[in-house]
Amino acid sequence: MTRKLKFGGGMPAIIYTLNKALEVGPLRLWRRMRSRNACKTCAVGMGGMAGGMVNEAGHFPEVCKKSLQAQVADMAGALPADYFDSRSLEQLKQLTPKQAEDAGRLSYPVVLAPGQDRFRAASWDSVMGAAAHALDHVDPQKVAFYASGRSSNEAAFLLQSFARVYGTNHVMNCSFYCHQASGVALKKAFGTTTAMVKLDDMTKCDLVFLIGANPASNHPRLMTQLANLRARGGSVIVVNPILETGLQRFHVPSQVKSLIFGSEIASLYVQPLAGGDVGFLVGVLKALQATNKLDERFLAAHAENAEAALTYARTISWQQVVTNSGVDQVTIEKTAAMLAESKGTIFAWAMGLTHHTWGVDNILALCNVAIATGHCGRVGAGLMPIRGHSNVQGVGSVGFTPELQVAVREALEKSYATKFPETPGYDTHAMLMAAEQGEIETLIVLGGNLWGSNPDSDWAMRAMEKIKTIVYMSTKLNPGHFYGHGETTIILPVLARDEEPQATTQESMFNYVRMSEGGEPNIAGQMRAESEVICDLANRVLGDKPVDWNRLRSHREVRQVISEVIPGWREIGVMDATSAEFSSSWPLSFNKRASQARTGEITISGRIFHSPNFNTPSGKAIMHETPLPEMIDALRLITLRSEGQFNTVVYEEYDLYRGIPHRHCILLSKADIARLRLKDGQRVKVRGEAGTLDNIEVVEGNIRSGVAAMFYPESNVLISARIDPRSKTPAFKCAPIWIET
Repeated sequence: MTRKLKFGGGMPAIIYTLNKALEVGPLRLWRRMRSRNACKTCAVGMGGMAGGMVNEAGHFPEVCKKSLQAQVADMAGALPADYFDSRSLEQLKQLTPKQAEDAGRLSYPVVLAPGQDRFRAASWDSVMGAAAHALDHVDPQKVAFYASGRSSNEAAFLLQSFARVYGTNHVMNCSFYCHQASGVALKKAFGTTTAMVKLDDMTKCDLVFLIGANPASNHPRLMTQLANLRARGGSVIVVNPILETGLQRFHVPSQVKSLIFGSEIASLYVQPLAGGDVGFLVGVLKALQATNKLDERFLAAHAENAEAALTYARTISWQQVVTNSGVDQVTIEKTAAMLAESKGTIFAWAMGLTHHTWGVDNILALCNVAIATGHCGRVGAGLMPIRGHSNVQGVGSVGFTPELQVAVREALEKSYATKFPETPGYDTHAMLMAAEQGEIETLIVLGGNLWGSNPDSDWAMRAMEKIKTIVYMSTKLNPGHFYGHGETTIILPVLARDEEPQATTQESMFNYVRMSEGGEPNIAGQMRAESEVICDLANRVLGDKPVDWNRLRSHREVRQVISEVIPGWREIGVMDATSAEFSSSWPLSFNKRASQARTGEITISGRIFHSPNFNTPSGKAIMHETPLPEMIDALRLITLRSEGQFNTVVYEEYDLYRGIPHRHCILLSKADIARLRLKDGQRVKVRGEAGTLDNIEVVEGNIRSGVAAMFYPESNVLISARIDPRSKTPAFKCAPIWIET
């Protein structure tokens, strides 16, 4: 059993930071962390031209373990030149995610040829020629493009532009496997797809309603805002089946008082059943009506379809609500009372709410509560999805989606003097289904671990093996390269964002776009900038007509095109000029430097709602009836990230916050361990709808009875591809499992 911490952050985080600094050199790491580049991890946002460790308000220091882990990983040594000579594909498949991550930076291109049992080093010219050949004389409808959220806006815009000009809309990003349900629901309720608030709103609210998220592990910089809220007398409602240590008490390392004494986070901690969020939120609506605490004035002036949603909540029985949600009536009524008393609430959530077959209804139910209480469309109140990758929102904003907005499509067609295809594009899961049927011949992947992001790992592997050519652009190895290989697999070594020779931009979850200046490579090697690779490939396949791809190798030129075609992004076209003025006056005092840098950064227009005028046809918020979902009668599995993990990247095998010693464990409540006649530390077999895992260690933890938790992506093999029909998001957070001894 691993020692379990009693709080998040604090001295353990500082000691961890010092140890990581010793791995690569403290001064070297400091320079990298303070470079004028946006953070590489979550989308809370920091860095940019004001310098690293600075948030959007200019506050210093802002840093977390996730930032340090990503930075140290990129500063690790290069993969040995003979690494693949002694390792077959089958041997590479035995690597854990951490072992693959620790192997070193990719510094030379490699290829797995048809019929071969191992990757071989290759020249850039040969692999680019092979990639171009895989696109030549192929039906564009059998070609797909995928991007993670760690690339720049410039690279993402270039690759989706190449795909459209080439002739396909099969352009999808990792959001379909995380926050797509948020975008679909917010569009239905408010006519937007992103956060409705900015960072400054978090300093003006008096309540944060945090549901289906664990920022203490996954977005630690957000914990500073929650600690500050509690310090000024505000409240935090946490809704999570797991009693997370860091969401109860957190020691903010950058604040002396909090570091020493700690900060209470949760004012009220609610533990529903996995999948019980709709029932819980419908119950909150029911309680608000029963106590006459609805904001009737807001509903009358600024809401549509309220009666249908409210009638459903009013007429459903408390027994149904409590049984479905797993939350008692008293707790639901207390939640409703806190919302009614609040002067300004921000509703924040992550994949605990989206990863369900009813993920869209989960967020719509949350929107209903926000509308019914009037906590939207004003300063210090609104909806805030907590995004993962640091630029996942930007990737989608610049068009890396299967369907472009009509205005964007028309503007791009005019800019490129070409007609785009009209065939609907695949979402991520649909693309894998097409691959399984032999309908995908070539796949271009910009970062990430596509295989590891899928439910039913064995199915995903079989589907990807049927693709003739897969081209990955990556900085490090990951298991997706080995399990997600095609007949031919090419891995191209690319630069990390802070190593780019040109400035790039990234968008935070607060709709804030920052410019990163780039820098020198951390290691010697043959790595190239992603935009350079994309333009080279596009030029080889399409030539310089009708688009001059060589001209678009300049990021300044790309930003000009973005400013002309993407709504709300016009100011990105002048960011180069303002950042040049900033650079010419460097160095400055810190406060002046932060203030001036922000003149070279933008908040995307039309997305922050500080008045109740929404982007719906009527300008009003729209409520939706959200029926209670039907549950499978089984133990419900939640897949989750460990404290030492970021998305599919694993930095540490253990999880100190939860007391989990390694990644092949299942977290169960004391009651469920007794009910199933198990023991803490016992090894069991876990069976899911898609597969089984053997030799899994039972760990007793503070988790809701009836719910189990295991680490992602290792547990993906258990989970069948249950997909939300509206968002196409997989149900990673409510999967039925059975335990066998």
